[in-house]
Amino acid sequence: MRISGLHTYPVKGCHRLDHDESRVEPWGLAHDRRWMIVDADGVGITQRDTPRLTRLTARPRLGGLWLSAAGLPDLDQDEPVDGAKIQVRVFRSKQPVPARVADTGWISEFLGRDARLAWQADPTTRTVASFAEPGDRVSFADGYPVLLASTASLSSVNDWLAEDGDDPVPMHRFRPNLVLDGAPSWAEDDWLGQRLRIGDTTYRVAKPCDRCRVTTIDQETGETGRQPLRVLSRYRRFDKGLLFAVNLIPDLTAGQIGHVRVGDPVALLD
Repeated sequence: MRISGLHTYPVKGCHRLDHDESRVEPWGLAHDRRWMIVDADGVGITQRDTPRLTRLTARPRLGGLWLSAAGLPDLDQDEPVDGAKIQVRVFRSKQPVPARVADTGWISEFLGRDARLAWQADPTTRTVASFAEPGDRVSFADGYPVLLASTASLSSVNDWLAEDGDDPVPMHRFRPNLVLDGAPSWAEDDWLGQRLRIGDTTYRVAKPCDRCRVTTIDQETGETGRQPLRVLSRYRRFDKGLLFAVNLIPDLTAGQIGHVRVGDPVALLD
């Protein structure tokens, strides 16, 4: 088994970035979801309610990031190290965590509504809610530091779609961080509670990923359809939801750094 794809999403909900390699930090891949757009109540704005976020590209740089979107001049945004401190929630039901406010005008113009760009200055403040150890931390990702998806499992989904006369969906509909080649379809179902070694880092397989309507959004255009949720509801419905991919937690503590590269071997540990 090997890693065939590597992706980050510097602003939660934005267009993906593709990489050949990345640092791994305790709370996720380097630069992954350390920024989030929030509403007036400090609640994250995501593709679930705002598919337009697919049109936003964010590229990290030392001490900040570049934001670009069609129809707007690029924005060079510094990390707001002295920005106003606020409490934000990834979802309304989640616990608040501290963040610092960056730009408001450019983001509000892009979305056509009042919004603020928030930066997770200290990634050690947000804990992993469940299936975790006391020191586990996470960025502004939904709930876990790393998402791993299998190409063989995607092939099974696309076979089911073909049987229904629907078009296949690409892997980026599922917005993984790591894409795995060489495992049988749905092998990841049996890895829960075990460890994987990927490159120089081990990861705990915490839980399967329950899929939402974001998988129905074309990540290039923002257009929304019905698939693959309909086919997942037929073949992949379990007590935990409509499942595709698994959530991983790096076996790292604050100050430790790992690395992952496309082509790295993946091994299931005893």
